[in-house]
Amino acid sequence: MKSLIIGGAGFVGPYLIRHLRDDLGQDVHVTKMAHETIAEQATIHDLDILKKEDIVALLKEVQPDRIYHLAAQSSVALAWKKTALTVEINIIGAINVMDAVRETVPNARILLVGSCEEYGHIKSEEAHITEDNPLRPGNIYAATKACQNMFGSIYAQAYDLEIMMTRSFNHIGPNQLPQFVVADFCKQVAEIEYMAEKGEKDLPPIRVGNLSARRDFLDVRDVVRAYAMLIEKGQKGETYNVGRGMAYSIQEILDRILSQAKVPIRVEKDPEKFRPVDIELFEADASKLKAATGWAPEIGLDQTIRETVDYWRKKVRTEA
Repeated sequence: MKSLIIGGAGFVGPYLIRHLRDDLGQDVHVTKMAHETIAEQATIHDLDILKKEDIVALLKEVQPDRIYHLAAQSSVALAWKKTALTVEINIIGAINVMDAVRETVPNARILLVGSCEEYGHIKSEEAHITEDNPLRPGNIYAATKACQNMFGSIYAQAYDLEIMMTRSFNHIGPNQLPQFVVADFCKQVAEIEYMAEKGEKDLPPIRVGNLSARRDFLDVRDVVRAYAMLIEKGQKGETYNVGRGMAYSIQEILDRILSQAKVPIRVEKDPEKFRPVDIELFEADASKLKAATGWAPEIGLDQTIRETVDYWRKKVRTEA
């Protein structure tokens, strides 16, 4: 089995590489942008998904059986600042990939990774979100991912392509960028601890945004297992929620992180950490995924938080 991961230099890519290579024994090829690096053992290719001809050339060379499309501009905050770039990468880039597949490896199975943000403004009676829930995107990033999903469904039916799609809920773990909330909190805790270890007395607070929002957090290792199972057992043209099935408030996440801190830490709200539009509740109904694949989460939230805090402790010391 030969798998191609498009956009493997981000947070999820290395975990997916390791799972496909070590757990499933697959021949793994991975793309990245020219300026990016990937430390994992795999066949690495530079690729710009905005250049369709380059995608076609790569697919002809690699001839993959499975294609995981991870490449995206995935920051909600950055999407507000760079809307055109987000639209170009998340929509045009995905279309380029699907067109290239159609022309070169039409029998390959493809997973388009989307986001729970596509559901947008959830009503109170919709708290446990199914794939049939209406889409009401509340930010630019969400709108682009909803559009990618629509194109994926259309291409699957119109061109008989084996395209499966996800709406992935918040995934977390070591090595995530601190622009995401759990990594941000863990990094701040590690930095404050290190200042205390050096003998500094005037320790800063941990700065936070909206703590009332509730999110469905899932360990990234459980996420990539779901992706690998979906690409094998999912039905073409179908969308699957990937989530734990239980929402936690950001306040509870913060409390769990602070409970592992080695020094007392004050909390201070920072207006700059509040989004222009914030959806209060996202909680997945992952029964469709489980029915199709037999997948279930294996890693508990406390384990993920503990390992993420430890990751940032080591990183802060290394970079000091």
